[in-house]
Amino acid sequence: MRLLKLLLLFVFVQVSAQQGGMWIPSLLKGMNESEMKNLGMKITAEQIYSINKSSLKDAVPQFNGGCTSEVISDKGLILTNHHCGFDAIQNHSSVEHDYITDGFWAYKMEDELLNKGMVVSFVVRIDDVTTKVLEGTASLTEADKQKKIQENIANLTRTSPKESWQDNMIKTFYNGNQYLLFVTETFKDIRLVGAPPSSIGKFGDVTDNWVWPRHTGDFSLFRIYADKDNRPAEYAADNVPYKPKYYFPISIKGLKENDFTMVMGYPGTTQEYLPAVAVEQILTIIDPTKIELRDVTLKVQDGFMRKDNAIKIQYAAKNATIANAWKKWKGEIKGLKKANAVGAKQQFEKQFQEKVNATGKQAEYGTLLADFEKNYAEIKDYALAKAFWDETVIRNGELLSAGYKLYQLEQLYNTKGEQAFNDRRNTLINGWDEFYKDFNAAVDQKVFEQLIDIYSKKYPKQFLPASMENINPEVLSNEVFTKSQLVSFDKVKAILLGDAKTVIEKLNNDKGYQVTKAMADAHLKNVAPKYDEINLKITATQRTYMKAILELFPKNRIFPDANSTLRVTYGKIKGYKPNDAVIYEPFTYLDGVIEKYIPGDYEYDVSKKLIDLYNKKDYGVYGVNGRMPLDFIATNHTTGGNSGSPALDANGNLIGLNFDRVWEGTMSDIYYSPEICRNIMVDIRYVLFIVDKFAGAENLIKELKIITPQKKK
Repeated sequence: MRLLKLLLLFVFVQVSAQQGGMWIPSLLKGMNESEMKNLGMKITAEQIYSINKSSLKDAVPQFNGGCTSEVISDKGLILTNHHCGFDAIQNHSSVEHDYITDGFWAYKMEDELLNKGMVVSFVVRIDDVTTKVLEGTASLTEADKQKKIQENIANLTRTSPKESWQDNMIKTFYNGNQYLLFVTETFKDIRLVGAPPSSIGKFGDVTDNWVWPRHTGDFSLFRIYADKDNRPAEYAADNVPYKPKYYFPISIKGLKENDFTMVMGYPGTTQEYLPAVAVEQILTIIDPTKIELRDVTLKVQDGFMRKDNAIKIQYAAKNATIANAWKKWKGEIKGLKKANAVGAKQQFEKQFQEKVNATGKQAEYGTLLADFEKNYAEIKDYALAKAFWDETVIRNGELLSAGYKLYQLEQLYNTKGEQAFNDRRNTLINGWDEFYKDFNAAVDQKVFEQLIDIYSKKYPKQFLPASMENINPEVLSNEVFTKSQLVSFDKVKAILLGDAKTVIEKLNNDKGYQVTKAMADAHLKNVAPKYDEINLKITATQRTYMKAILELFPKNRIFPDANSTLRVTYGKIKGYKPNDAVIYEPFTYLDGVIEKYIPGDYEYDVSKKLIDLYNKKDYGVYGVNGRMPLDFIATNHTTGGNSGSPALDANGNLIGLNFDRVWEGTMSDIYYSPEICRNIMVDIRYVLFIVDKFAGAENLIKELKIITPQKKK
């Protein structure tokens, strides 16, 4: 029996070791390719990434700087998440044409809607430039080293070979121990093709976000347009649909538990190699603070949105963005505690110190862990103050955010003079029309009141502005929003008229600006410089720590943290056990939508047409045994930025669309556990069912290369 337990443990460790990680596609040959083959992959690393012929990477562009998409037709049709395209859907919406509520479908190409400023970027080539970036930095101080690195990066970015319509971008990996050059192509004419109503694309909205089981059809469709030479171009009437180097075949052959899956995309940020002391600080101080500030913001906004449809449209995208991270942090705390991430990291650090001592590396690496303890203790209050600043002024308080941009305008005048002031002022005026279109003073006044109440009571006392001590947040809120000129676009434009000195004088007499300036002065004079100073030490220590891990543990699976560059992650379709006596299956069905259905509800309403299709079991070729597959989960290691990523089968065919993670597994940004970390994907069959049977967009279905199940003889 003991031998059997040891064997099972060995098998579990082996399987676990083949999952987790966000890998660079140009470096898959070797260990990764072998692991993927062991998990069931049937294609080669060369088919995933090649610079000599078309490969899977050529069908996976970054979508608008923050999400991922995939090319699914030879006419430049791309698929991404509903929440990734939501800004565009909202911008095209009005009370008369409410595409958020009703959805949008272009049944002809001429009906597709232009999206100003939207871009998608493809990776053409990846080259290692580490030696060139670090040239001349060996003997420099940390500050001078960073300056020299930035100079080298700027020079290489400018001089490295590329075509005239391409761009060079250099990114750091392994905390500054590796640098890679990405040659990219960015297309700037992107048009909205299709989006389901929010009752499908956002079904469950905030309540179901980061949760399994899930029943959300989180997808939207866009098209890339190019010039007559198939190259990137600004919008022009004679632009044509882009002809891709590669596009994904779509498989509707079906899925089962333990099937191989692979996700390609642009994961944003992870911190997998933080020391235990840093994770403890996130778990007990930083995340709880940010959660509290977003909690009050969401409650205020939600109250207004439920009562007024115009406000619902104004705040839909903002509220969803705020809620996304808010709930993610709550799950992160739960997952880190469940996985005992701090304890696991402490155990690794014990092994690390033993390895340092055993290899005689004390002089180089012996004080790293002690340095972490010292620096994180020193930065604690500054990091807390920064969290307050980010969440109160930068993220959630809209008037405060506008006020801070005006504060920066005043600082620009003080440091660079009238011309720089005028240029920035014009930029602000031109950009703020869009900002104030989705601004409601009544909503923001209540948000302001709640944020300032917490800020004045819980912000580190040693940094709190004198004017914010012992305030009555309700009185201050009323005073600001009745007297400030920052509450509307017309009033802001008026306050910005005149020469620089006149404008600055008017600003400093404005109550909203005065509050913002007091907070900005406190942060930029008392917090930011010291935070940056300590953080620079932490960054240097983290880089050396990463170098030591790579050197001392060469057989470990050590992948670079996410940094918004193209990555590959892989695993298997698999359920999980979130709590005692609870086991989640890996698939959901349309049945679950009907079970959750609440007529007229903000989150769980269902359209009559979808109900009719369900009642008739009218699923076309996409249903299985009288049921309509909807979402599924797997062990792929994903994070923000992977939204919209293609989920691929063993043959590289598209089987789903990544859009979320399970709540208990959101801690995978800091600590990946194959036991509970799962990514959530829309089954491609549900996407096609909605496009075909619900929307009746046969024009789009005809563009696709669909692989169907073989008929039984």
